[in-house]
Amino acid sequence: MPAQDVTIRPYDAGDWDAIARIHDAARLDELRGSAAGVEAFLTLAQTAEGEGLFDGPLWVAEAGGEVAGFVGLEDDEVTWLYVDPGRYRQGIGRALLRHALTVTGPTTEVCVLDGNAAALALYLAEGFEITETRTGRLVGNERFTVTGHIMHRRVAAPTG
Repeated sequence: MPAQDVTIRPYDAGDWDAIARIHDAARLDELRGSAAGVEAFLTLAQTAEGEGLFDGPLWVAEAGGEVAGFVGLEDDEVTWLYVDPGRYRQGIGRALLRHALTVTGPTTEVCVLDGNAAALALYLAEGFEITETRTGRLVGNERFTVTGHIMHRRVAAPTG
């Protein structure tokens, strides 16, 4: 399904079950390639409050009448971006990211776990650059150590 068939709208409390299901399935994929592995998995219900899911704007993507993904920001950082694994590579993540970028400032940040090749490719394709790579405790499940790429996208101020 191409990105033009995706509708982005603000999160509504009735979306909770859908985003929890999407997060929990996609988070396993995210962790699978990381140093922590799937043993570090925690559900959205376990992490949403502690990791600030609702600290900034949150949007969902609908495709085919169903919630297919979500993105959240805190200030100018993309803190959450998950797509239903059954809908990978359909432009949903890109549509969510581009929507989020419409409200961030001239510099936007994201952290991508080392080993998450699909996410890294998406952010690089959308103009992000790796500015730092760090190894440390996994946010939300500090018992595990991971390596993350801090990425930034800078938009030049208009001249004129």
